[in-house]
Amino acid sequence: MPAVRPRRPSPKLDMNPMVDLAFLLVTFFMLTTTFRTEEPVLVDVPASHSEIKLPDVDMLLITVSEDGRAFVTIEGQDTRRRVLGMMAGHYGIGFSAEQLDAFGLVAGFGVPLERLGAWLELPPSERMRLPQPGIPSDSLNNELRDWTVFTRIANPRVRVAVKGARRAPFPLVKEVMDMLVENNINRFNLITELERSVPVEP
Repeated sequence: MPAVRPRRPSPKLDMNPMVDLAFLLVTFFMLTTTFRTEEPVLVDVPASHSEIKLPDVDMLLITVSEDGRAFVTIEGQDTRRRVLGMMAGHYGIGFSAEQLDAFGLVAGFGVPLERLGAWLELPPSERMRLPQPGIPSDSLNNELRDWTVFTRIANPRVRVAVKGARRAPFPLVKEVMDMLVENNINRFNLITELERSVPVEP
């Protein structure tokens, strides 16, 4: 008479550790990811062979569009609030606490100071859809210079970068660089796109 074999239980796979690991990975990537700053205008930058990476903090970015408009991007909420307070005192324009808070959340902008208050009153979705005329940088009203100088005062560690469009008017880009040199900002970065080397066929 054959021996009765006991039935083996079917193997079970415990998925609890896998779920815990998935949540740990998601949490890790959420906490370590740095979100890209929303730019006020998209520009097509020229190509170069430079591979120097710019820091993610303590940056002042001056963008020159193809049609000659100038935009400023200031990193850091506290720095933005302090700079706006300095600009308001310099030009004698008052901003409410709500406008200062709204400006702390705006990374990049291209609006003259006299219209900045009304621009900050708009909802964020409308703000980015509204065409921005650019920051004045002429000899009579050089707000771009004042934004740069006051940003350096508010945060002495700030690094300045210039991002000019490929087809931006060269006199305006040169004017921005001359303005930086005149204000003792002799070290600044020019943002370019890494040029891909084309393989040479034998």
